[in-house]
Amino acid sequence: MRTLQDRLAAFAAARDWQQFHTPKNLVAALSVEASELVEIFQWLTPEQSARVMQEPSTAARVEDEVADVLAYLLQFCEVLGIDVLAALSAKIDRNERRFPALKETGDGVADHDGRHSPE
Repeated sequence: MRTLQDRLAAFAAARDWQQFHTPKNLVAALSVEASELVEIFQWLTPEQSARVMQEPSTAARVEDEVADVLAYLLQFCEVLGIDVLAALSAKIDRNERRFPALKETGDGVADHDGRHSPE
């Protein structure tokens, strides 16, 4: 992860783009790139979306957008001094406490707010 963040920082520095890499700008760019990923799936059925990587041109688009999302997220974390892996690990820990494993399979269990999502 550190190597990728260093490469992204070097890429931006070589183009004098650091001046634009404010938290506000990076989170806006992250949102745009995430929306471009959503756009690929927007009108697909669940079955079509599950097969999206079988079409080479669509798979390439998905991979490009995933890379863009990750790049902006890593740059955002770099600017704010967030250790992305530590943040993710801590979030998983909180979710494991908040959403204990089910004893039986099924639709899941809602949290105290009635939500089923771990976010």
